[in-house]
Amino acid sequence: MQTFKIEDEYIKLGQALKAAGLAESGVDAKYAVQDGLVKVNGQVETQRGKKLVPGDLVEFNGQTLKIE
Repeated sequence: MQTFKIEDEYIKLGQALKAAGLAESGVDAKYAVQDGLVKVNGQVETQRGKKLVPGDLVEFNGQTLKIE
């Protein structure tokens, strides 16, 4: 499991995927989310603007990202 520390109150899902290196670009993150390939806290998430807060778990492409 990879961890990603945020500086602000939250980070948007698409930004987190890109910043953590799970998606190569913002466009890749956008399509991954739109296609239902990303889970947040065990549920498929289709909104790339979903706000992630510390404690959230993001699953994509066999990898898990914990927001801290």
